[in-house]
Amino acid sequence: MKILTVADIQELIQVIGLENFFKRVITALEEDFGRWSEFILSPRHGTYYPDGVIELMPCADRQHYAFKYVNGYPGNPLKGKLNVVAIGVLSDADSGYPLMISEMTLLTAFRTAATGVLAAKYLAREDAKTLAIIGTGAQAEFQVLAFAGFFPLEEIRFFDSDPQAMVKFSRNLAEQKFRLIPCDSIVEAVRDADIVITATAAKKRQSLFEIEDIAPGAYILAMGGDSPGKTELSAEFLKQVRLVVEYKPQSLVEGEVQQCEADLIYAELWELVCKNKPGRRNNREITLFDSVGFALEDYSILRVVYELAKEYQLGTESDLIPELNDPKNLFGLLNL
Repeated sequence: MKILTVADIQELIQVIGLENFFKRVITALEEDFGRWSEFILSPRHGTYYPDGVIELMPCADRQHYAFKYVNGYPGNPLKGKLNVVAIGVLSDADSGYPLMISEMTLLTAFRTAATGVLAAKYLAREDAKTLAIIGTGAQAEFQVLAFAGFFPLEEIRFFDSDPQAMVKFSRNLAEQKFRLIPCDSIVEAVRDADIVITATAAKKRQSLFEIEDIAPGAYILAMGGDSPGKTELSAEFLKQVRLVVEYKPQSLVEGEVQQCEADLIYAELWELVCKNKPGRRNNREITLFDSVGFALEDYSILRVVYELAKEYQLGTESDLIPELNDPKNLFGLLNL
């Protein structure tokens, strides 16, 4: 069985490049959302604690079974720890044998950004040039660079309640071609933006902006809301946009749409990918993708990474699974 560490993912990105990796992941996501009916799907299983949540996210088809262990602890950064950490497993469905255990803290950031771009392919204007991001924490740079690889972005406006997070964000993206514009408020950042990303971590109900703050034709990616009782936009705001989610049974529990009735949702993302429903209808419509993260996305990136790890001979083979001459003689391994 292959084990991929953080160092292995770092090496992989160095070898193939950040933009190429995003393209591989987005292509895989589109392929997998495009064969939605082939998957065995379920909402993630969450165990909630006062300070956060620990979740298991399974997804399977006839070839592979995948799952991710992931947490969400908004208070962790104040303790010097990450808000989100994760590990993932990809297994062979024919034998049930695990093929790979991988770090997924980095990979979760990649696949979350890639999914937002995939939705934007159907919901954003192709000529989008200005992106606003609210929240410049651990996932912010991934989001911006993923979008910059697929849209002609010229200007990035950003705001965070933590000034140091804004400094970090500016430093990490200082060498990019687009202009970085720090803002003093959320409203200043989102005004006239073509793409708006909300990436806050506070575990509470919020209303970051109102519909009059958003330009006609904007695409909004709400990816910060990810648990019951945590939202970034008001129910009234959601009624005034074209609303798309990943998987209704999960989104209605922990997405922005937990505040709404199911019939307010226009579509699940797979319906746009499969052409069952059209995406954006015109250049003035405001569209919103309520992204909470779904196990199919983990499946997609795990299969991509497994293929690349074999191609570039990355990772370590480990004997976590016993190899026996007689499969019935497990006790013989003890050599007693």
